Amino acid sequence: MENNDNKQSKIIFITGGTKSGKSEFAEFLGKKIHKITYIALSEQRPKDNNWQKKILQHRIRRPKDWQLIETNNLIFALKNEKGPILIDSIGGFIMENIHKKDEEWDKRINLLLDLLKVRKKTTLIVGEQVGWSLVSEYEIGNKYIERLGILQKKISKISLENWLTLNGRAIKLDNISFDIPS
Repeated sequence: MENNDNKQSKIIFITGGTKSGKSEFAEFLGKKIHKITYIALSEQRPKDNNWQKKILQHRIRRPKDWQLIETNNLIFALKNEKGPILIDSIGGFIMENIHKKDEEWDKRINLLLDLLKVRKKTTLIVGEQVGWSLVSEYEIGNKYIERLGILQKKISKISLENWLTLNGRAIKLDNISFDIPS
């Protein structure tokens, strides 16, 4: 069973758990693309030393000729960036919109998907797999996990390629899977 919606898509979706290699794999693929823009989705967190070390590792790995956009506003970036992009990571979009009510959230998700569908250039998207472990004891944690799962399922359905990184290895899911009817 094949999804016909993704025939024109230039989206390559890479998911995986923490330290699975998803960002490194996306960067490996991105190095093959001329004039790519790296969109880093996260808040700054200047007082979080561990976060700053992680950001530094990402910066060191990236080629110097890549354009960099550090933002929390993925919608704005997608409206303005017409060339190839690497989005790391889609969880930043969830966090930016975590407090939106369900109706507003649905509008944001649909706008995001519409913007992704019309892109003409390659779009690499990194996403985190977080729903494979304990259920959060906090409402906001469960909301994040559920919204991320829903969004990533929708991105997967419009992607040309879907990859899972696990223990430093990349598995092309399209070769070994089929879409679950919804």
